[in-house]
Amino acid sequence: MATKLVGLDIGTTMIRAAEVDLSGRAGATLGTLSKYAEVPLPAGSFIDGEVQDSSSTSAVLKQLWSKGGFSTKDVVVGIGSARTVVREMEVAEMPIDQLRKSLPFQVEEFLPMSTDEALLDFYPTGQADGERGSKLRGVLVAASKHSVSNMILAIESAGLKPQGVDLKAFALTRSLVPGQWMNATVAIVDIGARTTTVAIVENGQPRLIRMLPSGGQEVTDAIAVATQLPQPDAENIKRRFGIAAANESGNKVTADAIVNTSKTLVESVRNTLMYYTGNNAGAVIQHGILTGGGSLMPGLGQYLASACRLPVSFGNGAGTMKVSKRVQSALAGRESLVAVAVGLGMSEVNR
Repeated sequence: MATKLVGLDIGTTMIRAAEVDLSGRAGATLGTLSKYAEVPLPAGSFIDGEVQDSSSTSAVLKQLWSKGGFSTKDVVVGIGSARTVVREMEVAEMPIDQLRKSLPFQVEEFLPMSTDEALLDFYPTGQADGERGSKLRGVLVAASKHSVSNMILAIESAGLKPQGVDLKAFALTRSLVPGQWMNATVAIVDIGARTTTVAIVENGQPRLIRMLPSGGQEVTDAIAVATQLPQPDAENIKRRFGIAAANESGNKVTADAIVNTSKTLVESVRNTLMYYTGNNAGAVIQHGILTGGGSLMPGLGQYLASACRLPVSFGNGAGTMKVSKRVQSALAGRESLVAVAVGLGMSEVNR
């Protein structure tokens, strides 16, 4: 059985990979993060959670493996676009294999696609008593077979060996929650380029997951439109000024573009948290954990904390790992970027 897996986080603008070895897990650490690398993706290669250009994606994956020096080609890849269906549900308690076989007959009304076109899975999170017997509470995940097949094709074309497909929100839970937050209720907010994942985790179990169809790239786009600047210049303005110092740019148009676009995203996150507390009597979210490339915009964390009235800190995706010296150097100050890749590498698939 494999002891090493590489978690593969394919995003709109970047592919990140983390090699995790769980053979030495002991004490406070859950394994070793031995290698890590990231490589940018050409524009248009990966859109809305789907591979659009298999050849360019495969070429980048080959470049990534050369750069990272990974010792295995066994990978677990993450999914989690706004088109992925994720919802909490209760089903009659039965063996998990039997339950998964029955899913197409139980969830058809919830899906925007035919069950024949969907990959379905159910992640149990607890039990509940029903009028007709015990029920399993859990999270339904449904993804397009076509989009997953395209992703697997690109990975295999790069000479890699897919061992599993996992929801990015589960990977975030796996890498960020053990330890300090294991007995708490926390909201993980992972801001990517085009998608923001919100996962509310209670006592180590994901209770609500939402994929919001916006991220850091929307801020860059808004600046580019408002100022008529090219994308690289707009990105530099975003990273330099952000929200807290938006007015320091000396340009009200730029400041408004940054603040208004960020406000839309933060309000969507806040509404998700309010939905959870409103539908779970007595629920209190104790902390927000911020990750992803979009989270690094100056002032965004403070803005989110103020809007949600919640203490917020950056998540350390390698916080539960023993980290090799080489990776420590590469990640210094950027630990919040690796949470998805590390969590995917922590998967128990084929171990």
